[in-house]
Amino acid sequence: MNYILIADDNSDITDILANYVVKEGYEPIIAGDGEAAIEKFDEFTPVCVLLDVMMPKIDGYEVCRRIRAKSDIPVILITARGEDFERIMGLDIGADDYIVKPFSPSEVMARVRAVLRRTAKTERPAEGGEDKISVGNLVINLTEYAVYINNKPINLTKKEVETMWTLANNPNKVFSRDNLLDSLWGYDYFGGNRTVDSHIKRLRAKLDVEEHEGWSIKTVWGVGYKFEV
Repeated sequence: MNYILIADDNSDITDILANYVVKEGYEPIIAGDGEAAIEKFDEFTPVCVLLDVMMPKIDGYEVCRRIRAKSDIPVILITARGEDFERIMGLDIGADDYIVKPFSPSEVMARVRAVLRRTAKTERPAEGGEDKISVGNLVINLTEYAVYINNKPINLTKKEVETMWTLANNPNKVFSRDNLLDSLWGYDYFGGNRTVDSHIKRLRAKLDVEEHEGWSIKTVWGVGYKFEV
């Protein structure tokens, strides 16, 4: 059974969304606070999470952080507040999308379908070629979805490994934000270029735990990013 976790302290909202989730062929799992959301996520391993920001015990931002630290499963934040800085914060901590209340349940499910289409794709940037790249002290193994620096494993999400593969497989080539957004997230992605910036920021923070003088992910201002050797 494929589960969708709905975390919101408003039972009217969870009841409505649960009905739409069932119509889409999924099993809804309901959590009324942040602690319950984390517990049910670990218990059921849902395919997607609909996560309210303002919840008792642990807020949605912190729940998203904890989920993203261990999983690449799509998270869609839902909130009554739609200020730009809150949208940016949500993307920075790893949310895949952001919906402001009041919302249309049909739109929510359209966004769920979009993120699930993206995660269902098996992306092989170097299809038909080798499944391992070595650059200095860096090794990217696409078969294992693993990245090593100085022979030490770096804890990356699936999307972060795919980003590293895409960039490192094309050393010194500049990828625009739109290029990366389309190739790694898909043309039907609802988010914008800010998603790429937030994603690269998190990726760099994980890579910088180990020294890597021979290579780096460079920002090309006004354009995008490149893997510089």
